[in-house]
Amino acid sequence: AAQRKWLTPFIAHRWADQQLVFPDLTRIVDVGYNTITAERFHEAAMAELGDAVIISTDVSEVADDHVALGDGRLIEAGCVIDGRGPDTSMPLALGFQKFYGVEIECATPHGETRPTIMDATVDQDDGYRFVYTLPYDAHRMLVEDTYYSDGEDHAPERLRQRVDDYIAQHGWDVARVTRTEEGVLPVVLGGDIDALWRDIRSGKRGGGARIGLRAALFHPTTGYSLPDAVRVADHVSGLGNVTTARVAEEVERISRSAWQERAYFRMLNRMLFKGAEPDKRVTVFQHFYRSGRGTIERFYAAELSALDKLRILLGKPPIPISRALQCLPERSVWPPA
Repeated sequence: AAQRKWLTPFIAHRWADQQLVFPDLTRIVDVGYNTITAERFHEAAMAELGDAVIISTDVSEVADDHVALGDGRLIEAGCVIDGRGPDTSMPLALGFQKFYGVEIECATPHGETRPTIMDATVDQDDGYRFVYTLPYDAHRMLVEDTYYSDGEDHAPERLRQRVDDYIAQHGWDVARVTRTEEGVLPVVLGGDIDALWRDIRSGKRGGGARIGLRAALFHPTTGYSLPDAVRVADHVSGLGNVTTARVAEEVERISRSAWQERAYFRMLNRMLFKGAEPDKRVTVFQHFYRSGRGTIERFYAAELSALDKLRILLGKPPIPISRALQCLPERSVWPPA
């Protein structure tokens, strides 16, 4: 509750429920949905931090006791934290969730009242594909094309065309595009957490205490890092003696604990990426979203119960059992062949 309280100013929009659309399943899930926009994040953060922030600046060196900026300035500090995103050389076997979205303003009301977090009735291509929509108000909406793919490469022009096609198919009368966004999120299948932290402690990956995706702190299946970021920020701010070494030690402990607790998610990811043919991955998600509301909530929170884990695997399997069994051990993806 305390974490939600300080996070609330960052939330730009709230909805009471959310919708899922699959070839053989349409469902409204009675679970609230929130979004944080870049603009609101900047507004809320800068209101608290003000001149303490230097933005749009190159960093040439990160050490345990200082940061060197591209313009020659040197900032010395007792605690240096590095949260610059994933390091592609991390010893992890990854799939990818990549996306391209446009925020549109319609000349007439678009008619959408709730988020559609997955519309998977679109053509399946380059893995599991779905379109995600967030109606901010009667005229403004985010429309995003998303893929669970083996490779992180994507062609923004092609994805933009697919977004435009989706908008046209739904008859939304676009007056203007106010913003675009694109990105690639990691989906972890396996890896060596010991090697990751051994390298970090040795200094091979630079100085500073690692947080976020650089510390393997993200949901293994969605790639979302906000819940882990909130937990780490809350924990670090409560430390009595904040030093680089202390933060590094605490984050390593949290990262290792999360890695052990989330082994089941990595196994599901291996089934998705290694057990299912790319154009059949939609059936895996369709199967999961028949689960109860509580299971879905706990899945996104990465806090599945033992019964949840059993329920997800029950019923007619969406992939052949022989292929699923091959995906069970983590050594099936790590170390790489």
